[in-house]
Amino acid sequence: MSEHGASTERPVAGHNTPAQSNAISESLRDSNIRRRRGDRMIVASGEFQHAVDLAAGLARGTDSVVIAGPAGSGRRHIARAFHGWSPQSAGPLVEVAVDGLPEDQQRVALFGDSKAAGGCAEAASGTLLILNADQLGAGVRNRLAEVLRSRQYTAEGMAEPNPLRARVLATATSAEADVLPGAGMKCIAVSGLDQRKEDILPLAAHFLAEFATEEGLDPVGFTSDATEALSHTQWTGNVRELRSRIRQAVRLAGSGAISVEALMLASEGDDILSFKEAKRAFETRYVEGLLRRCSGNISRAARLAKKDRKDFYDVIRRTGVEPGQFRS
Repeated sequence: MSEHGASTERPVAGHNTPAQSNAISESLRDSNIRRRRGDRMIVASGEFQHAVDLAAGLARGTDSVVIAGPAGSGRRHIARAFHGWSPQSAGPLVEVAVDGLPEDQQRVALFGDSKAAGGCAEAASGTLLILNADQLGAGVRNRLAEVLRSRQYTAEGMAEPNPLRARVLATATSAEADVLPGAGMKCIAVSGLDQRKEDILPLAAHFLAEFATEEGLDPVGFTSDATEALSHTQWTGNVRELRSRIRQAVRLAGSGAISVEALMLASEGDDILSFKEAKRAFETRYVEGLLRRCSGNISRAARLAKKDRKDFYDVIRRTGVEPGQFRS
């Protein structure tokens, strides 16, 4: 998807009907985590469960819906699941990012013009998802609200109106803001991870399995200090930050258990490494991870690191890592 335009995404295969999705919940291991089949929705906290249940219920109707919460909290994930649970799931899911665009480009991205179709047309009988709709200009907000009321839109520079057949979803930062005044949109509030502590470890385990599979590794788990650090870290970037941190840690740790060092997390009382020590520790973990992945093949590891073989060998020598231990 282009950051400054619309893109069409195919519906995710394997989604259940709305009635089935509402009824399905499955116990994982010894926790009360529930995963909605087909969309891999991981739910452990009451706050997020409420948002997911509300989304599953609203998906069966026809209302336009705004999904509100802090950036990275899972708004887009819920929107994609919403589409899969809805009667519009047979049609496309079209996402339009409007933040950072001037109003004239926002209008074209949504309504199109004589040269290009906008999101309203591309979504057809599917779902139009407007990302960060609270960043729409005031004039565009009012025009979009009128489109939702009349179920008609007119492309820029054109006179003939077109019927709006798509379901409209939007993401926004604040649940209290009236994103589209008078449009009668329903709201699903999504809390940040600071209010969903129960979700942190299940999500971390989910991301660990995902990225270990990508790297061709068998996920081992987290060390006890890593589990403690994950639970007590303030994830200001929410789920997005947690996911990124786990991906980084898997690449650093390789086939071993994920340590607090690989996660690059520290508690308030922990000793802080000097910059030089932290850099050397990072280099060591990075080299070990690459050599493990390449079975000790220095030339292949250097190519993955995008470094000259001689330069990469100098890094290996500096860290004291022995490539032979990774050769099978």
